[in-house]
This record gives sequence, C-alpha cells and structure tokens, in this order.
Amino acid sequence: MSTVGKPITCKAAVCWAAGEPLKIEEVEVAPPGPHEVRIHILYTGICHTDEYTRSGKDPEGVFPVILGHEGGGIVESVGEGVTSVKPGDHVIPLYTAECRECKFCKSGKTNLCGKVRATQGKGLMPDSTVRFTCKGQKLHHFMGTSTFSQYTVVADVSVVAVNPKAPLERVCLLGCGITTAWGAVVKQPGIPGSTVAVFGCGAIGLGVIATSALVKASRVIAVDTNPGKEAWARKFGATDFVNPSKLPEGTRIQDYLIELTDGGLDYTFDCTGNVHVMRAALEACHKGWGVSTIIGVAAAGQEISTRPFQLVTGRTWRGTAFGGVKGRTELPGLVEDYMAGKVKVDEYVTHNRTLADINEGFHDMHDGNCIRCVVDMS
Repeated sequence: MSTVGKPITCKAAVCWAAGEPLKIEEVEVAPPGPHEVRIHILYTGICHTDEYTRSGKDPEGVFPVILGHEGGGIVESVGEGVTSVKPGDHVIPLYTAECRECKFCKSGKTNLCGKVRATQGKGLMPDSTVRFTCKGQKLHHFMGTSTFSQYTVVADVSVVAVNPKAPLERVCLLGCGITTAWGAVVKQPGIPGSTVAVFGCGAIGLGVIATSALVKASRVIAVDTNPGKEAWARKFGATDFVNPSKLPEGTRIQDYLIELTDGGLDYTFDCTGNVHVMRAALEACHKGWGVSTIIGVAAAGQEISTRPFQLVTGRTWRGTAFGGVKGRTELPGLVEDYMAGKVKVDEYVTHNRTLADINEGFHDMHDGNCIRCVVDMS
C-alpha cells in the first residue's frame, strides 16, 4: 500500500532528556510538506557531535529529540516543488544546507547557507513545525537530518542524490566527519609539498592525515596521547607520530615540533576540540606563513587564546565548517572518488551495531579502538 502523503510509523532512537541514554520508540513521521523530502534511512554513523548534544553539554540542545546526522537512505516521497531528488534516489542528508540562492551561497566565499539555519538550530523544519510524534508528544529534529530514525523528513536543500551503486553503509559517513576532513585539506591551497601536523587521531584527524597524504604533503606528523593511535595514523599516511605525554618533562608539544621541523609546520589542524590543543597547534606553525585550522568543536563557554605575537609574526588562525564543502554540489563527486579508490571510507568502520544496540555504539565511540561505528537501521 502506498505511503505517499500519509504518516509512517517506524522505530527511532529518541533522546527524551539531556544526559539520558537513547530509547527505541515507535514514532510517527508525517509526510513531507512543500520543498521537503521523506527518506528511508538505512544506515547511520555515530559522531561525537551526537554525544555532545545527548550529554547536555550543548547549550543549544533541545529535547526530546531524534539525533543523528551521518546517514544514508532512499527517498520514499517528496513534497510539492521538490525537483532535486525523486522517490527511489539514494541520498545523503546534509546538516549543512546548500540553497544556491542566499547571499552566503551566492558569495562564492563560503559553504555556509542561511536558508534554514535559524529553524534548524531550534530543532524545527523551515516552517517552524516538526514531523515527528511519539506517544502524543512532538519530537525535535537534529541538525536538519535526524538520522537515528528509520524514516526522517528533511528540507530539499538539505539532501543530495548519490551514485546508487555506492554502498550506503559506507558512504553514509560522508555526511559529516570524512568530508569535513577532506574539505579542510583540499580547500586550502599550498598543502602539496608542505609539512603538516594533525592534532588528534580520531575519525576527522585520520581523515586529515589521509587527505594530506593524498595531496602529497611532504611530511605528515600525527599527534595524539593514545599510543594505540600510532598504527592507525601510519596506516592512513602519517610519516611521523608524536605522543605529547611521552615528551621530556616540561617540554611543550609546540616547542618540540618547532625543533623537529626547523622552525615549525606549514599547516596544522586541531581535531580535538580542546582549546589548549588549539593554542599548541597554532604556536607549532612556522612564523611568517604557518596556517592553523580549527576543526574540533570546543565545549560551551570555552575560549581560545594565544599571545598576539603569534599572529603579528605572520601565522594565520582559521576555522572550517563541514570542511568548506558544498554538499549538494560536491558530495556526489566525493562519492565517485571513493568508488574509484581515491578516498578512504571503508577503513574508518571499526564497529557495527543494530538500531536496538545504538547505545552500545555510543560506548564504542568512547573506546580508543573505535574510529567509526555504523548502525544498521533495519
């Protein structure tokens, strides 16, 4: 029986309140409205951003909510006015929209889009309502995607069709971490032939390492306090591994790296979200031209600091969101690069869980041996 234009009842992992574990519930998912798309989510990754909000540390977190933003699925139905995707398309939801009409999209200077940003941040669809109901209660959306539900509804500017031959249990991960890392490197000119240091060897850090190696950086130094990450870093292309906790007492990591590289790195990347590490990454840059990029998200209320001398002597401190990637325009090409063996994706998947065991997937994420856990939503 056709479900087009009708609510769908399915299972979802609901976070009823900050700090609580997710609970598998039956939810009702309303049909898509104008310029909306309802997606049957087949697989989703678990990201630290999901945990950040679940834990209650996110000051903008709203509850109850269906989390998740690294998903892959098939379009079930579309609302009036949708032309970019159609039922049956294999798609990746996008937490960073691309409307191609707002001043941000038209500027050519950023991948940030202003079309749905205000309502998305409140856990709402663009019309300021929601599409999820459970036990008579409305549930908030998360990052415009809510991939921890077997069915979800997104804005049409927040979804992109990809090659149907690509395995969704893998390319779902391109919805966040891997793409962020890839874009942070390839969108920055000058890295080929240069020296790079990557602070933090989780999924994003490994992605930065892999992409730096791909574009042929001359040296890629991985920095992590977990000795178990050395093998991973070298597998992904690091030429060196430094454990700050093993340095001689009183030695700062930035001073060690400056000495190791004859004056500092050309490029550094913080993938930890730790403000003290962010400072170290900047100060490890070579004066005159070193560029340090912040990718990791710090906890609420945290601030970064350094001596102004670090900046007036020519270092650049910058940030990036989703790696600067325009999802609807560029993600299909990244999927093709993965299919051609140019971009690593399979190598990130260390754990697999079912929807019923999604809380165990969150525990996996805190294990130093877990790079990415993929959840089968069936």
